[in-house]
Amino acid sequence: MLAFTKRELYICGALLLFLLVAPFVFVNFKLQLAFMLILIILAMTWNIQGGEMGYNSFGNIMFFGVGMYLCASMQIGLYFPLAEWTESGGEKTFVHEPDQYFKGLALGLAFAALIPPIIAGLIGYGILGLRGHYFAICTLGIGIASGELAGGIELIGAGQGMTAPPFPKGLGDLETRGEFLYFLCLILLVATFTFIRWLYTTRFRLVLNAIRDNEDKAEAMGIETMRYKITGWMISAFFCGLAGGLVGTMVGYIEPVEVAFDGREMGVFMVLMTILGGKGTLWGPIIGASAFHIFKESFWTLFLGWQYVALGVLIIVIVIYFPEGLMGYLREKKPEWFGEVIDEKDRKAQISLD
Repeated sequence: MLAFTKRELYICGALLLFLLVAPFVFVNFKLQLAFMLILIILAMTWNIQGGEMGYNSFGNIMFFGVGMYLCASMQIGLYFPLAEWTESGGEKTFVHEPDQYFKGLALGLAFAALIPPIIAGLIGYGILGLRGHYFAICTLGIGIASGELAGGIELIGAGQGMTAPPFPKGLGDLETRGEFLYFLCLILLVATFTFIRWLYTTRFRLVLNAIRDNEDKAEAMGIETMRYKITGWMISAFFCGLAGGLVGTMVGYIEPVEVAFDGREMGVFMVLMTILGGKGTLWGPIIGASAFHIFKESFWTLFLGWQYVALGVLIIVIVIYFPEGLMGYLREKKPEWFGEVIDEKDRKAQISLD
């Protein structure tokens, strides 16, 4: 069931109100806010597999990049020859009318949502039999291979990349474009959160946790673990593909290695943000992605050139001081915030016996 507690309603309502007014209050930071929403989506979807199921994947960047290329390619190919677009520099030769732009974007996002889960299902049968670091290394290789493959396809610009269709000029200025894309990201975030919160109330989450805790025992109990593992990865691929489609539209230029399949940054960020907030929780990835984005953007702005040093320090701090993430730290220090009742007399008695 999807019933919210009174506390959750207050928290969700306050956050939604803030996100609705944020682009009008922080006018100069619309793009950064939109990227923060995308990072939250990526962290929440990675958590399905990495946090709930215990399969740490570096391959979700593949679905992100595929969604990015699919969305732009369908938006272009619906009205213009894709090969000529990439060869001529896109918008320098072809111009989308407003109705063409929005119809193409809708179709592109539909393909970005549907094709990555199919890829995840096909690949999943081949690699989800691997466990632990073997699975992680395999998915890391898949992410790298995806960028190299995209870099060899001339139809989508090969190594030089391709431009995404620009926002129609007759519909407003950059502010209008920024608000439009921001609210698209917000709609996707709300849909992602609602679906994942519902998913975590079902038997599906219990099965994923059983796989994480002891997969062999789960199989011995008659659970078809492979089916659940593949389904979890397909769900992640669905939302990652949509997020990639929106990011490609926002940045306007898609390059295979540094933008679409950027496992060195975006692929690692998915993992780091989830660990920072707390794996295996609903709110951990949200908190972790928000804190990470604010930290990253601050250092990119104030200490340009030292930003990667700062991120390295952040990783060390997380591993040493917050191995369970911020949510785990708060649960330990303030268990009453999470509805846990602590009997101080019993706790002290246990300490004295130890």
